[in-house]
Order: sequence, then C-alpha cells, then structure tokens
Amino acid sequence: MTRQAIVVGGGIGGLAAALALHRIGWQATVLERAPELGEIGAGMSQSPNALRALTELGVEEQARSVGVPTHASGNLRRPDGRYLQRARPSDTTALLAFHRADLHQVLLDALPTGWVRTDAEVTAVWQDDSSVTVACGDTELNAELVVAADGIRSTVRRLLWPDAPPPRFLGRTAWLGIAEIADLPGSMTLGPGGYFLIHPIARGRAYWAHVTTADEPGLRYDHDKVEVAHRVATWHEPIPQLIDATPDERIIHIDIHDLDPLPTYVHGRVALLGDAAHAMSPDRGQGAGQSIEDAVVLAAALADENAIETALFRYDTERRPRTQATARGPAPTADAPPPEPPTEPWSP
Repeated sequence: MTRQAIVVGGGIGGLAAALALHRIGWQATVLERAPELGEIGAGMSQSPNALRALTELGVEEQARSVGVPTHASGNLRRPDGRYLQRARPSDTTALLAFHRADLHQVLLDALPTGWVRTDAEVTAVWQDDSSVTVACGDTELNAELVVAADGIRSTVRRLLWPDAPPPRFLGRTAWLGIAEIADLPGSMTLGPGGYFLIHPIARGRAYWAHVTTADEPGLRYDHDKVEVAHRVATWHEPIPQLIDATPDERIIHIDIHDLDPLPTYVHGRVALLGDAAHAMSPDRGQGAGQSIEDAVVLAAALADENAIETALFRYDTERRPRTQATARGPAPTADAPPPEPPTEPWSP
C-alpha cells in the first residue's frame, strides 16, 4: 500500500519535499493557499550543497539548464565603481543564479500530475497515534505524515508551536527587481548601510537586489522605483540603468526577518521544513538551499525507518543543528559554507 503524506506549501521547499517523497515511493498532496501556483520573489543563487541535493532529487541537469553561473561573490565594488576584488574569467564559480520561478517550475515539472492543489488554505491540524488530519476549508484530508513547508509565517507552526516567537525583524529592508538586460556580470557593490547585488539569470535578464538598513518594519513608499533609484542615484553603472529598465510591477519591497531557533522541528507526525523551521537572513546565502537539503534528508529517513516517529526523530536530529548553525554562523561542515557576501534574497 502506498504511503501518504500532506505537504503544506507549494513553494520551492514544499515541491522539493513532495518530489523527495515521490522518489521513495510515497504519494503526497501539496496544499498551496494561493489561487495560482507560482513562486514569490525575483532571483536567487544556489551553492554546491543545494545542487547536490537537486541531484538526489533527479533534477540537477534540468536546474542547470535554467541557471546561469555567477561570479557575484568575486566581483566586489564600491559605489564609485572601484573594484575591491575582481573575479577572473578562469575562476571557478560555485554559484548558479536563477529566477525563482524557473527553479520552481523545474521541481513542479518533475512531480506527478494532480499532486498540487491551489486555493487550499490550511486552518487546522490534529493527529492521533496513527494519522494526522488537516482541515482545508470545508475539506479534511488524512495522511500518515504532514510536512509543513508554508514559509516564515507558517500557519502550521503557529497552530502546533503556539509558544514559538514570531519572525524577528533584522533591521533591514530590500528592493528586488528583474530587468531585461543581457550579459551583465554578477557583482556586489558595498555601500553605506547596505549593498547592491546583481546576478545574470536566464533568457537575457538580470536580477538585482538593494538591501539597506531600516529603523522599523512596514515602512512603505508611494513609488518603490523612485525610492530605490534615489537611494543609489550616485552609484556606478549599471545600477541606475538596471533600476530604470525594470518595470514597476517587477520591483518587490520586503522587510528582512528570521526565526529564533526552535527546540524541535517535529510535533508528533508533523515536520517543519524550510523557512517554516529555520528562516534565515539572506546574508547566509542558504535559505532555499537548506530547504532542498531538508527534503532530501527527510525522505532518506523515511525510506530507512518504518516508524514515522523514528524517521522524524532522525530528521530533527540531523537537520536542526545544521540549519540553526547555518542561520547563526558558519555551517557545521565544510560541505556548504555560506558565501562570504550575501547571495540569495529573502522570500517574503
């Protein structure tokens, strides 16, 4: 009999979890609260540890086909354009840059048809010794396991971990954008109170992010494009050019938060995964990568252990120290050291 799971959240972490379960012979129903499936955000980059995890999911080749090598961490500049460090063409690049939607589509294409349900908001979760039930509108779904991959403001975490602190504002805000400009080299410009990141991405586009300090969350502006352009108006090209070439609707303004460490990622037959468990600052450059790792490790534990409780204990034991160390400082092994400069933007 095929074993059944429910995955809450249809972002990169949730789809990776569903794909990992599929590869060990489980069946999963993915519940996404948005009316249409898609990935919020703009660009990102992935490090070697994430690419190895994508290999385990059977989609590394497909991911590489929509990724672009980037030397952003090797091209460090000042606002006046002077290079503090310059990458050489012969340098090995450890990063691949993506539009988030492209990597999301790779994972979605690898799933069986019909596994993802949109407009499906989870409102309650309860469980007994043999199963777990999720309420979704007027519908109840039952399975052996629930994987909560519903982001930094996770409903499942709020329901089952009611004493966990809410997301913590890190004193930074960010503007993200996509411009139709081809062949730009990746770079990072370090300025007063923040930085400007550029990644080339597929189909002749460039992703950019301006991250800077903020006194409090929730500060918003009448026109984001005008605001961010004003903040970097004197910075070197192509920074003003990138902002000017970005349509208003492709500029996203977000505040940056993380989560305080949780004492466990597991509650009975429910496991937290990705940002729901360990949302971290983009300075770590590992947010989505650690989510994909979570999926692979969880599936490996479920494949090796017949008892759900034993498998989830192993998942928690392996993933919590690594992800919490990555969020707070150097990664616990040399396999996935967070890049020195930030390489991955935050997802709201």
